Amino acid sequence: MIVVMAPAADAPAIEHVIARLTERGFDVHRSTGAERTVLGVVGPTQELDTAELELLPGVEEVVRVSTPYKLVSRAFHPDDTLVRVGHPGNNEVTFGGEEVVVAAGPCSVENEEQIRRSAAAVRAAGARLLRGGAFKPRSSPYSFQGLGEQGLELLRMAADAEGLALVTEVMDPSQIGLVAGYADMLQVGARNMQNYVLLRELGRCGKPVLLKRGLAATIEEWLLAAEHVAAAGNRDVVLCERGIRTFETATRNTMDISAIPVIEKRSHLPVIADPSHGIGIRDKVAAMARAAVAAGADGLLVEVHHDPDKALSDGAQSLFPEQFQALMDQLRIIVPALGRSI
Repeated sequence: MIVVMAPAADAPAIEHVIARLTERGFDVHRSTGAERTVLGVVGPTQELDTAELELLPGVEEVVRVSTPYKLVSRAFHPDDTLVRVGHPGNNEVTFGGEEVVVAAGPCSVENEEQIRRSAAAVRAAGARLLRGGAFKPRSSPYSFQGLGEQGLELLRMAADAEGLALVTEVMDPSQIGLVAGYADMLQVGARNMQNYVLLRELGRCGKPVLLKRGLAATIEEWLLAAEHVAAAGNRDVVLCERGIRTFETATRNTMDISAIPVIEKRSHLPVIADPSHGIGIRDKVAAMARAAVAAGADGLLVEVHHDPDKALSDGAQSLFPEQFQALMDQLRIIVPALGRSI
């Protein structure tokens, strides 16, 4: 349920409504926009009489929300959410604003030379965040699983050397404290999108979260996963479309470009795209990246390796530095036509 306060409602009126609701056992989440305050009411709201609330001073309208996700819905927060990552005056970037933010780097950190060369290449091309995995969930138990904390140290070193913010994946609740000590943004991979224990703990960690869509997840399931993070206290969530598994075998996944404008209609959270996993074929990644930005994506997550043919993971979908530079040059032509910057 959403309680929309009148533009003229003062602080005591708003606090009075919140107090009435909490006395009844409901959780109340406040969203203050440019013109008015909206209260999201979570709990068995079918027991609430909307007329009772509408009679309270300062209440303009009470709306029952039909979607199962409340806090991440556009109805609760009509304005776009801005998610700030990094440190002001140093490497801070903002998702959801005018800028199309690009995060780039290798699938996984392999050694110091590899991550330093990759970080320098993506920074020179215009990326704002370094991406790379220290813990890698792989389908085969015999594949490279990442360097763990040593990988985190190398990622942080490379990001700092280039003035980049850092986003990396966390796979288990027990890793959150460790990863948060190095990264500016914590990524939830597709396989963990419905790991609700992990999502709830990330809701309490105080770091922005990048939430990838699951391999076979519907948009509603994806938004409900984001709701778990938000309900636990963290509204700084960025959604990432990374392709879904369909009957098509010509590409690694099917890149669902249509999910981008659908999400923007249903949710106030920023949404970015991962064309590398979305299609999984190096020479098709740039086309999917351009299409995602044209569809309204707030950013991109692109895999770039200084020598992808020798990469220990996802080399076939990783761009060479010169290919990434060409993509960024193309985006500098496309993005201004959309009224945005890069």
